[in-house]
Amino acid sequence: MTTTFDALVIGGGPAGLQATLSLARVHRTVLHVDSGVYRNAAERHVHNLIGHDGQAPDALRAAARGDIADYDTVTSRSARVETLTGGAGEFVATLDDGSIHRARHVVLATGVRDELPAIDGLAALWGRGVAHCPFCHGNELAGGAAGVIGTVPGHLLHLAGFFTRISRTFDAFSRGSDLDAETLALLRAYGATVHEAAVERVTPDGDGVLVHLAGAAPVRLDGVFVAPTIHQAAPFAEQLGLEVSPLGSILVDAVGRTSVPGVYAAGDAAHHRELPMAMATVANAIGAGSMAGSVCVADLMAAERATLRPAAG
Repeated sequence: MTTTFDALVIGGGPAGLQATLSLARVHRTVLHVDSGVYRNAAERHVHNLIGHDGQAPDALRAAARGDIADYDTVTSRSARVETLTGGAGEFVATLDDGSIHRARHVVLATGVRDELPAIDGLAALWGRGVAHCPFCHGNELAGGAAGVIGTVPGHLLHLAGFFTRISRTFDAFSRGSDLDAETLALLRAYGATVHEAAVERVTPDGDGVLVHLAGAAPVRLDGVFVAPTIHQAAPFAEQLGLEVSPLGSILVDAVGRTSVPGVYAAGDAAHHRELPMAMATVANAIGAGSMAGSVCVADLMAAERATLRPAAG
């Protein structure tokens, strides 16, 4: 007889690991599937997480997997889910080895894929001098030379507001786009050096980065920030017909429920409906995973209670 798990958790990052642990702690049967592909694979350290600031991401994941291994209601698979169909009560997942598994509810912690600006050399330096989050990487540039290769004026100003308090110098690259007078005035008020020439490429320079400009000398920085465009790393939002935000994230309510009953989302893949954007930090992912796992349990219990009520009459 085929086993139907209480929950299928897809994703081996902080959100998926925490959701699995929360379900396991109350003895729910869980199939946890981890593809081994992580958004922060290029990173060497986790930051802005109490008790683990500076720890290697793979060490954090290994510790979490060790915690989960203590619970015999969890079945862990190193695999990739190819398709996900069905609805609340019986979702059906097909893995890349052809095996088929069923679960009453699903927690999606599948993360996102970053699409970097089309600048030669950026991808090779991603996580090695090129980053996107000042909370995660800003402090490491304290007293040094930081910069932002912008996509829109608001992005340039947003990063300038951070680094006026962190770095010794800050350079803003508008990539050949003309900046309006107000943006220019604000950037200069922040103390930024503004470059309006097109960015041709970036290259490594020791522990830093060289930003090469059209018709101008390259600029040497200790680190540079960009704003990637995000895409869902897995096809399940489309396969299940989940509502997504204009920015490409799965829309969830305050407790992680998606637009489809029995499906929850947490971590970088999810976007709280009342927030302007997805809040992509490890700490937020852990909290969202805990919430999604807990609410999944509550909804499972509600469904179970409905079957226990005596028939009317």
